[in-house]
Amino acid sequence: MSYSTLFVEKKNTIGIITLNRPDRMNTFSTQMAQELNLALIDMDNDDQYRVAVIKGAGKGFCAGIDISEFQGKSHQQYRHWVNIMEQMAMVIAHMKKPVIASAHGFAVANGAGLLAACDLAVVAEGTKIGATAINVGLFCMGPAVPLSRSLGRKRCLELLLTGDLIDARIAEQWGLVNRVVAPDRLEEETLSLAEKLAAKSPLALQMGKQSFYGMSDMTYGNSIEYANEMFAGLCVTEDAKEGVDAFLNKRQPVWKMK
Repeated sequence: MSYSTLFVEKKNTIGIITLNRPDRMNTFSTQMAQELNLALIDMDNDDQYRVAVIKGAGKGFCAGIDISEFQGKSHQQYRHWVNIMEQMAMVIAHMKKPVIASAHGFAVANGAGLLAACDLAVVAEGTKIGATAINVGLFCMGPAVPLSRSLGRKRCLELLLTGDLIDARIAEQWGLVNRVVAPDRLEEETLSLAEKLAAKSPLALQMGKQSFYGMSDMTYGNSIEYANEMFAGLCVTEDAKEGVDAFLNKRQPVWKMK
């Protein structure tokens, strides 16, 4: 499938989606939001891919929502519009396959939300991250949802209420990103992490991710029961049997995705 606002490529079993509106700082237009969701769903449904990566073209990752689309909507139209803009967080959470953000330059407003919504994040040194909508009389309500799942309450509220930008190293300390790397090593380090995931049992990764997100909104007791049920289901798969046998016999596993 071809896209107008994205560039999609494949490296082995890794799908790479590049936000491709560099002249608009990769801000979310309605079209880009819709195309990103379609590209992610397409990768999730295609067995050629085991891991998805999202990055940005040009000077940075993503500067939020394209403000040129803001004016002149009714309440109902704003509701529909923002649902499109924030749908990527739900798409990523419901995907079977891991999604890695590979960010440089800046990730602000909805860009910070996208960064937080991804399962993992590799970020270049010097990248600035922030929930900046408060600075123009708005509020990063949608991005607050994935941000609050990555940050403690006070750290999250500090970003949301002040609109301040934090450096990649601070974001790493706060738990918002996994790795901070030199800018010239961003692609290499991202692909290294993606390849590490791609070498695991695809079925175990998929069921594990489903279990992680499924239990996140449950009570403690219910989440334990749900996780146990998911684990029991994984134990009877061919990949689980293969993985244990390979470990016991000191050989490399051959995954079957069954």
